[in-house]
Amino acid sequence: MADRAIKSSRDGVLTYLYLLIYIALSSGQIFFNKWVLSSKEINFPYPLGLTLLHMVFSSVLCFVLTKVLKILKVDEGMTLEIYTTSVIPIGAMFAMTLWLGNTAYLYISVAFAQMLKAIMPVAVFVLGVAAGLEVMSCRMLFIMSVISLGVVIASYGEISISWIGVVYQMGGVVGEALRLIFMEIFVKRKGLKLNPISFMYYVSPCSAVCLFIPWIFLEKPKMDASGMWNFPPLVLILNCLCTFALNLSVFLVISHTSALTIRVAGVVKDWVVVLVSALLFADTQLTVINLLGYGIAISGVVAYNNHKLKKEASPGSSKDLQPEESIPMVQLWNIQVPTRSFVVV
Repeated sequence: MADRAIKSSRDGVLTYLYLLIYIALSSGQIFFNKWVLSSKEINFPYPLGLTLLHMVFSSVLCFVLTKVLKILKVDEGMTLEIYTTSVIPIGAMFAMTLWLGNTAYLYISVAFAQMLKAIMPVAVFVLGVAAGLEVMSCRMLFIMSVISLGVVIASYGEISISWIGVVYQMGGVVGEALRLIFMEIFVKRKGLKLNPISFMYYVSPCSAVCLFIPWIFLEKPKMDASGMWNFPPLVLILNCLCTFALNLSVFLVISHTSALTIRVAGVVKDWVVVLVSALLFADTQLTVINLLGYGIAISGVVAYNNHKLKKEASPGSSKDLQPEESIPMVQLWNIQVPTRSFVVV
């Protein structure tokens, strides 16, 4: 009994440690990206190039860790047909999400961008209904209305709103919602289950290609003209390492916690980002209306998460058919919002 109690306590401590690491890295990566991109800080105003670098870095590291050092294992079962019909669309949406989400940081504050991301469940649900993966109900319509109302109020309370930044952020939200819908179809119809490391191993190279093509035409000429190739490489390398460390922390969190714990951690992380960014960045000015609207939106998000958890726990749900570590890849949107490399910190 004593040994069992000690093991239970140790597991509990490790779980909280993994969650704290995830929250710290996820929040820190968002701040790091903003710091690098901001003209008032590092001034590397090339979100497409930064995102491309993340994907190339992740591709190389995943290959080294799984195929050379063989420290991590990649799920088998990938075929050319699955890659072309499923992974490429997912990779394209992933690239779009990261690119547009990072670009939004050039125009709006971190806190306001995070508030706009609260609309994610609405986008996922609407697209899910259109794809036949979700069913419209009065309960869900009410939840979606609460989230939308909260985001509208938060936007109304924004002191210096940039509609260009809003458009970029909303584009990133749509891209992420499409990616999650594709992942849902990918898992259910193809029967292939991917943990986060496998996801990055297969998707990162595809996303890198999707980013490289527009980068050649949109940002490379500007970088050539401004001499940004002489940018200190240490900062970018550290940024990429933090991104990959975040991906590994996601792997640990998914492997050692429940779906409920992950969702709660995602909500806590969102509030940490909103509040701490007000202390770190001069362009962040929170108002009472901002926080009120975001609080309303988050209450809707919590209700949405609760609804999804009950649905997953019901008999015959897809959860019975998948290992626990694969579920969050499809449905736990708040652990994957990019402006990060795995997740749209």
